[in-house]
Amino acid sequence: MPDGDLFDLSDKVAVVTGASSGLGRRFAVTLAGAGAKVAIAARRVERLSELAREIEAADGRALPVGLDVTDPESVRACVATAENELGPISVLVNNAGIGFPEAALDLGEEDWDRVIATNLKGAWLMAQETARHMVRLGHGGSIVNIASVLGLGGGAQGVAYCASKAGVVNMTRALAIDLARHEIRVNAIAPGYFDTEITHDLLNGPHADKLKRIIPQRRFGELGDLDGPLLLLASEASRHMTGSIVVVDGGITAKAG
Repeated sequence: MPDGDLFDLSDKVAVVTGASSGLGRRFAVTLAGAGAKVAIAARRVERLSELAREIEAADGRALPVGLDVTDPESVRACVATAENELGPISVLVNNAGIGFPEAALDLGEEDWDRVIATNLKGAWLMAQETARHMVRLGHGGSIVNIASVLGLGGGAQGVAYCASKAGVVNMTRALAIDLARHEIRVNAIAPGYFDTEITHDLLNGPHADKLKRIIPQRRFGELGDLDGPLLLLASEASRHMTGSIVVVDGGITAKAG
């Protein structure tokens, strides 16, 4: 018989980066709803306070933590604060990310560096520091990296973003191999097109209908479509999964050419 509590995160501690808006905000609410105590981390601390109140109004526990994932000191402080205030960290959701929709010939070096530093280096710093925490305390855990279908195939006007998310995909696999002996699972979710602050103009602009036509399901993702994959990877339900890339894209990557 299946264990009915496999998806239960009661008494677990989770850290969600980029939690001030979009997917990260939804991830934090979803994990708290499954019973986790959640450290919600981002640069925009004022937004985190509002989210914490929302989670606590639903009888959850949330701790706002200021975080710049590109700054190693900030990363170390975030992990230490989560541990000291909430307890041993069982789950990391590596969600912080940015992008600049610019043609390859026009993209400046500074913008390239910012995207790579946030989306790839930042995810690496958080994964490394959280894994060190888990190893030091002698327990396993789950790291869930947020990749993208644009890390599995290219996209116009997104060379830095595509490169960074492709890096996240293979970083996930490499970390899964290195950390398996510590009982730390590392998996990734690769979302397709979801309406967030970053994508809102694109998905509500003049090319929205054309974009929908490349999606076999003929619709953009809704935030709730990611709840199941997130809870799967964060919980013991995925205890024999590591190095997996779970694609949630309405069928985009199922198409050839």
